[in-house]
Amino acid sequence: MTTTWNLSDTDIDRAMVPLRPDGDETDRRDAFAEVAWGFLTEPGDRVAGALIRQWGAATALDHVLARPAASTLTTDELSGSDVAEALARWEPRMDAPALFRSLSTAVSVGAKVVRPTDSVWPAGLVDLGDHGPRVLWCRGDVAALPQPSSAVAIVGARASTGYGEHVAMDFAAGLTSRGFTIVSGGAYGIDGMAHRATLACGGSTVAVLAGGIDQLYPAGHDELLRRIIASGVVVSEVSPGGAPTRWRFLQRNRLIAATAGATVVIEAGYRSGSLNTATHARDLDRPIGVVPGPVTSGASAGCHRLLRTNPATTLVTSVGDVAELFGNNTDGEKFATRDSDTVIRVLDSLSSTRARTVSEIASKAGIEVTTVSSTLGLLEAEGRVLRLVDGWLRRRQE
Repeated sequence: MTTTWNLSDTDIDRAMVPLRPDGDETDRRDAFAEVAWGFLTEPGDRVAGALIRQWGAATALDHVLARPAASTLTTDELSGSDVAEALARWEPRMDAPALFRSLSTAVSVGAKVVRPTDSVWPAGLVDLGDHGPRVLWCRGDVAALPQPSSAVAIVGARASTGYGEHVAMDFAAGLTSRGFTIVSGGAYGIDGMAHRATLACGGSTVAVLAGGIDQLYPAGHDELLRRIIASGVVVSEVSPGGAPTRWRFLQRNRLIAATAGATVVIEAGYRSGSLNTATHARDLDRPIGVVPGPVTSGASAGCHRLLRTNPATTLVTSVGDVAELFGNNTDGEKFATRDSDTVIRVLDSLSSTRARTVSEIASKAGIEVTTVSSTLGLLEAEGRVLRLVDGWLRRRQE
């Protein structure tokens, strides 16, 4: 690396080995350059992406740390003013001690670095081009990072209603039973309910954060995010120690849209951030499903606006509708999998001759009442159970 930061190979190896224990020395040096770029730049920096594509991360970093004249870095795609502005905004972060503190923070929380050349890198992020992330910081099982063909983004209002939360749980549970990974932002409201339902069904879920991977934000979801780390993965492109600013939330949304093969919006106010995720999905030519709500509900005003003004959106009211966004029939045959343990236990607790209440089913299944309710909603949508006045019946064909 450049002598500008006075970094030896020993310094780099000491920093990168805990973050990439299986990499060789060359891998660690290249990974360090990509990590450094993530530290220098804000998410989505086009100029950084173009320079890395032109020279590779390590050589491009050497050029930039040498504080060159902007004219020496211009390309057919980057003007002198583009480069000059970029160098000026990167200059305050050309601080090696601060970068190493960031890496130490990552080690302290057990984070790992995933690079674009790694086999687990989400292929959908390639569609972001020069605006894509340099690396992903991950806590949890990196093998849980999905490919677009098997991932659905569920997003929506933080100030959600009971209706929206019920739909989010039904959709997440149903899609999980069909083999999909649920991607969301870990926020209050719809995001949180989608994550919880997926976990309750034993499925795989990914939470994409807007700040550093060391800060489980929002604080009120600390326990939820730790549960995701235990069975799925929490990711961020922001270097450890970075704060979850408004800009980073907006940029985070592009990762959610790119990682998933389709985005579903469940409740969104007229100016909701979820609409920003839908915009990114549209720009990436990803299908967008929108759940309608009561016309009197402000929480669904943004959904109705999307349906009215964006021809790329599709109205969805069931798990089968969402599966159709992937080009499958309403039975979701391409993604059909065995029932989750939760579904099996609920079905086993039902009778085809005597209606049972949710409480009775929960007691027999040994599952919490809220999970039973959401699972029954899924099974009802699939035509596998019947809802009666005095309880629930299992259909005889089951």
